[in-house]
Amino acid sequence: MSFAQQKLSELAVSIPGATKIFREYDLDFCCGGSVLLEVAAQQKNLNLAEIEKRLTDLQQSKAENNDKDWTSASYAEMIEHIVARFHNRHREQLPELITLAEKVENVHGDRDDCPIGVAAQLEKIYAELSQHLMKEEQILFPMIKMGNYAMASMPIRVMEMEHDEAGQDVEVIKSLTNNCTPPADACFSWKALYSGINEFIDDLMHHIHLENNILFPRVLNEK
Repeated sequence: MSFAQQKLSELAVSIPGATKIFREYDLDFCCGGSVLLEVAAQQKNLNLAEIEKRLTDLQQSKAENNDKDWTSASYAEMIEHIVARFHNRHREQLPELITLAEKVENVHGDRDDCPIGVAAQLEKIYAELSQHLMKEEQILFPMIKMGNYAMASMPIRVMEMEHDEAGQDVEVIKSLTNNCTPPADACFSWKALYSGINEFIDDLMHHIHLENNILFPRVLNEK
């Protein structure tokens, strides 16, 4: 089924990050979420093809290169992939998740099952991860690409420790959100938030796997 024939609410949940696109076009995926994308675009005189292309690009960006064998790729190719596929994606994901979390907490804060504190925890992750990504991009990755493997060993140990800390932060998110399980009567924003958090966690774990289990051991084993 084409995106045009799907409801805004369905797309918001099935394509994490779509909520950001919808808000750019002022498309109501929550209260007005039962409207088909095609109809909503017509009502606001929007370019449907443009919106569909952005949704397609967003969906494909997650799947690209995830199955490639990185054990034999060049360091430059692997680093370029990590930055493009994960670093840049995390920078897009987290601000949108924070916005959704704040909305859910503001609207549903009087409910016992509202994930109070998840917005603050996401902000903590965003602040710490931003610093982490910057250190990799400005210090560690240039060392590796220049062949300064011995110098890279200490920064690698620091990055591994920070990866462990990020994993602990994710466990807090899971605890606050009942392991990202929305209540049966959750609104579309609530569902989109948990769907987006699940995608972020999946991406983060794959990101850390590539570095901890493939890139870093290869560098540390260089003679």
